[in-house]
Amino acid sequence: MSLTIKDLEQLQSQNPDFRMELVEGNIIVMGPSDYESDEIGSRLLTFLNIWVMPRKLGRVTGSSAGFILPSIENDETGGDPEKRNLRAPDVSFVRAERLKKTQRDFVQLVPDLMVEVKSKSDRIKLLQEKIKLFLELGSTVGILIDPDKVLVTVYRPNLEPVALKNNDKLTIPELLPGWELAIAELWPPEFD
Repeated sequence: MSLTIKDLEQLQSQNPDFRMELVEGNIIVMGPSDYESDEIGSRLLTFLNIWVMPRKLGRVTGSSAGFILPSIENDETGGDPEKRNLRAPDVSFVRAERLKKTQRDFVQLVPDLMVEVKSKSDRIKLLQEKIKLFLELGSTVGILIDPDKVLVTVYRPNLEPVALKNNDKLTIPELLPGWELAIAELWPPEFD
């Protein structure tokens, strides 16, 4: 049985505490992130918002914002909108000119930037596949943050991934001119 976005919405209303994605007609229930992974995602979301909001560059969202992705099918209608995938990256950015007004629904677009933070139970290969799908569908940049290896990998269409370590700086000039973040700032501090 192939489920639809309407099915997902119904399940979500019955189970509001669950995060869900729709992938190839299957509902994927996302477990909660481990504390460190969520803190890293929250830190990145904060750093991005501090840059994006005053410049009115676009919208930054967290892991609960759902994106209805374009159909991969090549027919003239673009496929049945109800059978499309609905995915939710850990952090996303959409340029202002692409989403002038926020929506009280899932948005039917691919974010310009999507970020996945590997949680303790995630498999890297599945996260890489998700990033590659978003890039194939139109994202400009995909980022994979791996707390286990203290590594940030930046993906761009038709380019080799770039691995960044603690002493490196993350920049995304094609989307956020002038913004940079020291990779070390992503990792949660230790308090005495």
